[in-house]
Amino acid sequence: MDPIDMMVTDYNCEYLGLSRLCLMESAGKSLAEEVGKIAVYTFSKPVKVIIFTGSGGNGGDGFVAARYLLNRGYDVDVYMLKDNIHSSEAKTNFEILQNMKPRLSRLKVFNLKSLEDINSCELAKTAESEYVIVDGLLGTGIKGKLQTNIRRAIEIINDSNGIKISVDVPSGMDPLTGEVDDLAVVPDYTISFHKIKTGVRHAEEEIVGGLVTADIGIPFEAEYFVNYGDFLRLKNRSSNSHKGNNGRLLIVGGSKDYSGAPAIAGMAAIGAGADLVYVASPEKAAEAIKSTSPDLIVKSLPGDNLSLDHADEILELSENVDAVLLGPGAGICDETSKLFNVLATKIKKPIVLDADSLKQVNLSLIKNRDDVILTPHIFEFRSFFNVNEDLKLDIDSYDFGKVDENITEFQKISRQISGTVIVKGQYDLILSGTKFRINKSGNPGMTVGGTGDALAGIATSLLTQGLNSFDAACLAVFINGLAGDRAYDMKGNGFSATDLVFHIGGVIKDGLC
Repeated sequence: MDPIDMMVTDYNCEYLGLSRLCLMESAGKSLAEEVGKIAVYTFSKPVKVIIFTGSGGNGGDGFVAARYLLNRGYDVDVYMLKDNIHSSEAKTNFEILQNMKPRLSRLKVFNLKSLEDINSCELAKTAESEYVIVDGLLGTGIKGKLQTNIRRAIEIINDSNGIKISVDVPSGMDPLTGEVDDLAVVPDYTISFHKIKTGVRHAEEEIVGGLVTADIGIPFEAEYFVNYGDFLRLKNRSSNSHKGNNGRLLIVGGSKDYSGAPAIAGMAAIGAGADLVYVASPEKAAEAIKSTSPDLIVKSLPGDNLSLDHADEILELSENVDAVLLGPGAGICDETSKLFNVLATKIKKPIVLDADSLKQVNLSLIKNRDDVILTPHIFEFRSFFNVNEDLKLDIDSYDFGKVDENITEFQKISRQISGTVIVKGQYDLILSGTKFRINKSGNPGMTVGGTGDALAGIATSLLTQGLNSFDAACLAVFINGLAGDRAYDMKGNGFSATDLVFHIGGVIKDGLC
């Protein structure tokens, strides 16, 4: 499992009502159980357990494990290399250990602040082998050079003769790739919670030891429901960034009859964080879009509708952006259809197909692209994939069999393409290959025209910010729904797509806090 996916899942558990403090308790208990099994198997008796902790959540797992190991009859020493604990849950569990005074259990806590403290610790000075050493220093790994104290602690762990157990990821190893840039703990066992991390799974056995997966009670739904944890996928904006560094996108849409859709999509894209939004539209629509907002850079194209005559100009514009949205307000005609099929073939940047482009782009032209997002409602889905008109999105149920059957039906169809499909409904279903997520944000007021255009703009904006098509689609529907919920809170069912767009920036700001 990718470490970021695990972090997202941990946070999303909270929105099911399962707190991260509960998860840490479960993880620590599972860690203690596995340490106990390994100790009994190796030594046939309780031995001293030394737990190295850092400032993160894995140190907190160690603090919890210490309590359970003490109850099992083990002597436990906790070696803290960081007293500025970042994780609030870890801090809570350390405070529990501090509150155990007068000490009635065989627990010692050592604060190893300096290199001298580390070099003077009991483990550094003994050749004894009847120890279990638990590595909870870095947990999710690190890239680049290690801090001097951490590096020295890892050397002492590796030089010791005891049984070494790493929590989640051997400290010093990149959790995504399994690579070691500097130095890493070389454990006899690595205990992963919920699922084995990607880097650990790919690494050679001699540098991760035996792999143990411990169940800590995370429900499937925490992985498959989109929620606030998904905001962790957004990259922090550099303080040194310049105009355009945080996303440029092009919207191709509009016609003599429709100018609102591309304008809404463009403003939604800006609200979702894109720096520059270009809109290529026929001249009448272009004039209307210019008057809607000075924030959009509008390219006026001759004629009433988009046509093949505009292909070269649009392709040239696409070279200078990070992603392209095709379709909003374009209308349906032969010339527009020809243009969209040419653009879908020749544009090499990530593409979002929305609204009228879904009715005109040939499936075969985009089937092998994994950087494409489709945003159909159920009628557009059935039309695009040419499937049975009886197909419905019906997953609002406690009946596992019914939900599983319905999702499987959509998966079989959507797997005709390599990209991502958002099926819009009461609950949105996001599909890509064997993967799926469900979004529950939003409300019935979002049947108002334009909310789908806003969604397409948000999705395209997130593509420009480095998210892959699946993650961008998942987060886009969640943000769109949350913005719709805020608009509903203010105006009830009388809100407009413009009202929704107004709330996008605030939703993301709050999600990143």
